[in-house]
Amino acid sequence: MRRVLVAIAAIFILLLALGGVLVLLNREEATVSVEQGYGTSPALPAPNPTLLPTINVADAAMWGEGETPVPVSGMAVGSFATDMDHPRWLHVLPNGDILVAETNKPPKEDESFSLRGFFMKVFMSRAGAEVASANRITLLRDTDKDGVANERYPFLENLNSPFGMALSGGVLYVANTDAILAFPYQDGVTTIRSPGEKIADLPAGPINHHWTKDIIASSDGSKLFATVGSNSNVGENGMEAEANRAAVLEINLHDRKVRLFASGLRNPNGLAWQPQSGELWVAVNERDEIGSDLVPDYMTSVKDGGFYGWPYSYFGQHVDIRVTPARPDLVEKALVPDYALGPHTASLGLVFNGGDLFGPEFKHGAFVGQHGSWNRRPRSGYKVVFIPFAQGKPSGAPVDILTGFIGSDDKARGRPVGVAIDREGALLVADDVGNTIWRVTPAI
Repeated sequence: MRRVLVAIAAIFILLLALGGVLVLLNREEATVSVEQGYGTSPALPAPNPTLLPTINVADAAMWGEGETPVPVSGMAVGSFATDMDHPRWLHVLPNGDILVAETNKPPKEDESFSLRGFFMKVFMSRAGAEVASANRITLLRDTDKDGVANERYPFLENLNSPFGMALSGGVLYVANTDAILAFPYQDGVTTIRSPGEKIADLPAGPINHHWTKDIIASSDGSKLFATVGSNSNVGENGMEAEANRAAVLEINLHDRKVRLFASGLRNPNGLAWQPQSGELWVAVNERDEIGSDLVPDYMTSVKDGGFYGWPYSYFGQHVDIRVTPARPDLVEKALVPDYALGPHTASLGLVFNGGDLFGPEFKHGAFVGQHGSWNRRPRSGYKVVFIPFAQGKPSGAPVDILTGFIGSDDKARGRPVGVAIDREGALLVADDVGNTIWRVTPAI
């Protein structure tokens, strides 16, 4: 037995060494700045695939005593809550309480070994992405209104990789990775022990490549919309594995029927209603492994019946030749997203600012949480940005709101994910590596 264990350890060390050498040998890097990958007409250089994907992960590290992200001039940041357990998503309740989904991906049902999967797991572990899911929604309350949560309650427990939350008509809806559950809600309650009622199944295992599912309710409370990411990078697991994936689904709460609302959205996450136009918007992570310059993530209004290209094309009719068989009929009708958010920025969180706290230049625009790249050199994301809007459309260049998530030692102190506007109009940011909820306000 001892010889077997020694042999396994030796193979493991050899694989790690081999992986490190291969990563060092691959020096592919961006040819245009990440800023050129933003906006309505982003730079789209020719694809530059390599034998092995570019891997440039920022190792995770802890925030030091007194360390915080760096806010833009005119704003201030403080910790609303610390010592969380991988906080990913946020929801603000009408009484001002904050719900936090402390969560991560579920255990893989498909555990077959692959060399690529092995290396990705190693690198993602270094990035702080392989922690076990707490499967919990925690309630935070600030009773003395000093901008710091002084009460914390286990609001819902024993969930299955929960993510999106929506309150409508006295019912709290929670999107597990495999289903939407409904819980009765009363204002001020600090714990719900009901098992919840299943409203609809969501695509999940056995692959469940993109596990996060966000939800939002329609204004009249008759429908929910849910995001479902793809089961692959570009369809390599077969398109039969992509049924109702890479999509926004519509759930009719009257008869609980589910229909495909929009498709071709590789990994949609943050859903939000634009306050001026009333349109549904979503933040989308695009594909990897065709170079550091491609493909820009984006945010876009979501059209009923709209197709946005994945996996056959990107940013409209730019064909991805890796995908076979080709579908020129679908490429022809692929919609161009409204606003690019930079290549590999992993833009996840999206919230529109309908309040006046930050001044008129920030009203109606979008705050976006960018989790940060793994497939780009140099890195991109690892910050929160603001996109100005006018008449319901993006109207200018992005503004960096929170930076400094990468420390002077080149390690990630944190990674921003979900964003929300609290009842006072301040910006909340979930940091799943720093295990902190940050609160951004105008500087005094």
